[in-house]
Amino acid sequence: MTAEVRTAAGVRTAAEVRTAAEPATARATDPADPRVWRRVAALMVAIAWGGNEFTPLLVMYREVSHLSALTVNVLLGAYVLGIVPALLVGGPLSDRFGRRPLLLPAAPLGVVGSLVLALGPASVPALAVGRVLSGLALGLVMAVGTTWVAELSAAAGEPRSGARRASLALTAGFLLGAGLAGVLAQWGPWRTGTPYLVHAALTVAAGVAVLAVPETHAAPAERGRLRDDLRVPAVGHRRFLRVVLPLAPWVFGAVGSAYAVLPGLMRAHAGGVPIAFSALLTVVTLAVGFAVQSVARLIDTRHSARASVVALAILVPGMALASWASATLALPVVLLAAAVLGAGYGLALVAGLSEVQRIASPADLAGLTAVYYSVAYLGFFVPAVLAWLSTRWAYPAMFLGGAVIATACLVVVACAWRSHLPAGDSGTVRIR
Repeated sequence: MTAEVRTAAGVRTAAEVRTAAEPATARATDPADPRVWRRVAALMVAIAWGGNEFTPLLVMYREVSHLSALTVNVLLGAYVLGIVPALLVGGPLSDRFGRRPLLLPAAPLGVVGSLVLALGPASVPALAVGRVLSGLALGLVMAVGTTWVAELSAAAGEPRSGARRASLALTAGFLLGAGLAGVLAQWGPWRTGTPYLVHAALTVAAGVAVLAVPETHAAPAERGRLRDDLRVPAVGHRRFLRVVLPLAPWVFGAVGSAYAVLPGLMRAHAGGVPIAFSALLTVVTLAVGFAVQSVARLIDTRHSARASVVALAILVPGMALASWASATLALPVVLLAAAVLGAGYGLALVAGLSEVQRIASPADLAGLTAVYYSVAYLGFFVPAVLAWLSTRWAYPAMFLGGAVIATACLVVVACAWRSHLPAGDSGTVRIR
């Protein structure tokens, strides 16, 4: 029988009373609606846009603000100082308090970050602050947004689509932000400011849209110590240690090599439009990565480390091509290197997220996702490290060294092909 509650307005069902008590934004959409995840994905696109629009502008800051290669590459990696704390704290806290309270601050942080970057093009401290604020916003959407998209996809009956949708949203934002920022900075009216103002407007709209997304993770009735919530026991899972960790730094190490290092080396060979050329390399890298992510489910399998092994098998020749490109500075070779590194990035990102979602329990999914992204983003320090080492070694030699290290990681992951699979994931490998 349907439970009834007598109110001043008459007899109403218990479900109607609950619905009436819910905020309008909470009931504006249903978690099982197959389209509601797109609102969260839109915010992920907007924040990722802001995180990566700085990349093609590295050449601009070297020319307009007269910053050194080391300085601009350090600024590129500076937003990791915002990303990692936001990931490591935001993910576990969203398991404690819910997804919505931890994700909503991302939009304001992203907007303020872009405005600071727009107003301080010649100030290294201002650029650093803007990058850290952008990193805080990106860390929240990567840890909490990724988990929220996964849960909304599962609620709509599509659990296997969560990791791919989240990675596609991030890559789309990285791609669009870099592409448009490069065009505006090369030919726009206010080279150092217009890209950031466009992003701020986009982020405001995305932030408003996500207000209507329903919560998918109820806060526990009894909360333990906060210190305990910040622990992620799944980090010690042997599958995570042997498959995910060796792969993770290559996710953004690959794209950092492709669109942060190579454009700087090509400044004198970019046809007089170095900023636009930097944007082109970024778009090529991420467009290939986006395309690979779209078909990654055909490679990824829960029965082995196939996707991770294939990703590293792509990244090894990608680093070798980067060595060749930095030695010859030939346009076709540079574009080819960017495309191959982009392919490795795309598959590595999905492979790592998929492994994490199979290893983690619902209670620590956001936390383990945060750890994975934190390790992955260490790769964004690769351009700064290479710039620092370039006084001793040439870039071709350093990229070859990267290929050797990637090969070692490939061997480690391949040796764990079917080792320590989560319960229920053993069995015959199937092509899906």
